[in-house]
Amino acid sequence: MLHADLDSFFASVEVRDDPRLRGRPVIVGGGVVLAATYEAKAHGVRTAMNGRQARALCPDAIVVPPRFSAYTEASRAVFEVFRDTTPLVEGISIDEAFLEVGGLLRLRGETPSRIASRLRADVLERVGLPISVGVARTKYLAKIASASAKPDGLLVVPVEQELLFLHALPVERLWGVGRVTAEKLHAARVRTVGDLARLHPAELEKVVGVAAARHLHALAEGRDPRRVTTGVRRRSMGAQHALGRGPHGDEKLETVLLSLVDRVARRMRAAGLTGATITLRLRFDDFSRSTSARTLPRPTAHTGEILDVARGLLRARRDEILDRGCTLVGVSVGGLDDNPAQLALPLDPSADHVLDDTIDAVRDKFGSAAVRRAVQLSHREREAQPILPD
Repeated sequence: MLHADLDSFFASVEVRDDPRLRGRPVIVGGGVVLAATYEAKAHGVRTAMNGRQARALCPDAIVVPPRFSAYTEASRAVFEVFRDTTPLVEGISIDEAFLEVGGLLRLRGETPSRIASRLRADVLERVGLPISVGVARTKYLAKIASASAKPDGLLVVPVEQELLFLHALPVERLWGVGRVTAEKLHAARVRTVGDLARLHPAELEKVVGVAAARHLHALAEGRDPRRVTTGVRRRSMGAQHALGRGPHGDEKLETVLLSLVDRVARRMRAAGLTGATITLRLRFDDFSRSTSARTLPRPTAHTGEILDVARGLLRARRDEILDRGCTLVGVSVGGLDDNPAQLALPLDPSADHVLDDTIDAVRDKFGSAAVRRAVQLSHREREAQPILPD
């Protein structure tokens, strides 16, 4: 089980979009603190704190107004990375989710720590945001691990060390232990999770009641049978890539576009979905955005068809990109349908689906990085490729 939690989400988006804020104490929100960078938190600033109190604690803080549309866009992009990692994703807020990855261990032999490391790298590369991840056998332990890993860290709790890790924590870290319950437990000389685990259930019931005692004892012993729950039908699939300030040439943008389309189309085929509306989203140096779309006469999940449309949409914006710079590219396919469209005949060697199916099969067996198009290789990787004889 993975618990992934973006670090100071609103504030991190502001820093990403305005590099001048990097390393500075930043507060999002005026009247009430909605988020703060760790530089501001070091002065005692906390979420939900009164803005006047926060500015008194940190006079040098830069206060920026919230931009909820930007946060929604960033959240959507991060969750696309989650779903690229595993289909078993349960979002619990705009900036955190549980991911169940046991199937990847059985399917491809990847360890949970390697999956988590790749997830963190993908979120940073594609969305430009830091994220902390906790890895453990249960949801509860994974969530505690991610909190312990902050900021921008990774913590794995091995099964054989669960109780050692858990019992050293203050009892307030247990779900369901608020201020009132903590005071009752402290009065009974219960200050750590280990203290609670060693307390006889009958004694604990006298302190917090029967239902709460059962719940807390289960957590203190590492028992949490909950699994990841999914189920919301998706209307579109997309991916985006944060570029940072440019300039970025045509080759760079085309390479990014290909990678985005490749990811989206593969996810669609894996889910048995097709779509007809291709949308291109751009963000410019001045933080403004543009959206353009085209609807095909029939739905598709073929990489080549989606890429042709996306390229046309990008080229139509070329002059605007040259004038204003581009810091983010996003591609999505909407109007998803689980009734597959008529595909090309399988005996046609030029049919797009032959290439798509072959690449999908290789990646399913050996991992997503097993096959890449030549344009996706870095300059160093291209130079390292062997030259084959005629």
